[in-house]
Amino acid sequence: MTSSLSADAKDALARTPVASNHCRAALRDGLAIYGVDARFGAFRTQRAAVARLAWSLLDDRKEHRVRKVGGTRLRRLPTYEFDALPLVPKRKPAARCDRRMELRGAFLACGSLAAPARGYHLEFVPPDDAATERLISLLRAEGLDPKIAPRKGRRIVYFKDVDAITAFLAAIGASSAVFALEDVRALKETKNRIHRLVNTEAANVDRSMSAAAAQREAIALVVDMHGLGALSRPLREVAELRLAHPTETLAELGRRCNPPVQKSTVANRLAALVRLSLK
Repeated sequence: MTSSLSADAKDALARTPVASNHCRAALRDGLAIYGVDARFGAFRTQRAAVARLAWSLLDDRKEHRVRKVGGTRLRRLPTYEFDALPLVPKRKPAARCDRRMELRGAFLACGSLAAPARGYHLEFVPPDDAATERLISLLRAEGLDPKIAPRKGRRIVYFKDVDAITAFLAAIGASSAVFALEDVRALKETKNRIHRLVNTEAANVDRSMSAAAAQREAIALVVDMHGLGALSRPLREVAELRLAHPTETLAELGRRCNPPVQKSTVANRLAALVRLSLK
């Protein structure tokens, strides 16, 4: 079976035991609200682990048989289905643990998580408007602010912010997916820092080379107008060093002076040469 971050997260969640009866009921309700396809009048999923979980939550599971429907050319994975889950309660759960169990059911039934390499993206495709509004309300109760967009006659609920995605996954107990996203984020941030440092260093080198070229041109003008012999010893020394070492930094030129001088002293002497060339 095809493996992906979304599939692995669902399989791990589906195998995570739920101890209390009220949490199991909230999880069952979440699967029913967001996973029953009205067109077929059945609960449908492409994850075998999710199908087994939904079936195990039924009180009368012996009366339900999981059916495996072969894939199509567009959807090669098989679909698992069985008759609709029990009637869903109208009220949203009051307890936080129950809300999170229903959100887990929503992710298992109609959620998907994109591979981080393609950009951070978590989305839900609820079966109808009532389920969409209920999901948005539950997410906001968790302090999350989802985005909504139309798609093929339905409204999808989604997140693109990695902090919101990891907060949701942590709330529903998808720890392995959280670790995977955090690993990718740390790697991306490290690469970005390296790129910024490299770009900054390259820009500094470009500025230094441009400044050195301007200094050499100014020194050449001073030599043409006055000659090096007309300069004071400190200015003549710096002028000769810059002409002899066109790519060195001010600090390196300062260390070559006799006696060595600070970078700021070299900068002041070169600035004096530039001013002299403009007279």
